Amino acid sequence: MKNIIETAVAAGNFTTLATALTAADLIETLSGEGPFTVFAPTDDAFAKIPAETLAAVLADKEKLTAILTYHVIAGKVMAADVVKLTSATTIQGSDVAIDATNGVKVNDATVTTADVEASNGVIHVIDTVLMPA
Repeated sequence: MKNIIETAVAAGNFTTLATALTAADLIETLSGEGPFTVFAPTDDAFAKIPAETLAAVLADKEKLTAILTYHVIAGKVMAADVVKLTSATTIQGSDVAIDATNGVKVNDATVTTADVEASNGVIHVIDTVLMPA
C-alpha cells in the first residue's frame, strides 16, 4: 500500500496540493510513519483561489505551512468516526468544524470522497481549501 503522498500523486487530481506540500517541505513529514488523516483539496478546490493569491501563498512558506497543516489531523480517523465528531484539532493547532448532518462538511468544504486508505493514514477528499483563521 502506498503512503499518503504516493496515494495522492497516483490519483492525478492533487497536483497543486503536491506542489504546495513540496514548497512547504512537508513531503517527508506526510510520507512518514503517521498515522495521519488528511483532508485533501483537489486541483479544482485550489482553482477556486485567485491565481495571484495562490502564487503569493505558495511563495510564503510560513503561511503555506500553516494552511497545509490545517488540513491534517494526527491519527487515522475513518469516515465512520469523523461523522461522530463536531470538531477536530489539526496539527496546525487550530480546530476545524465538522458537520455530518447532510453529507460531511469540514468548515466550508464538502467531503467528496472518504476513506482513501494509505499505509500511513487516510485521505478524505474535499472540494475547498481550508483556511485557518
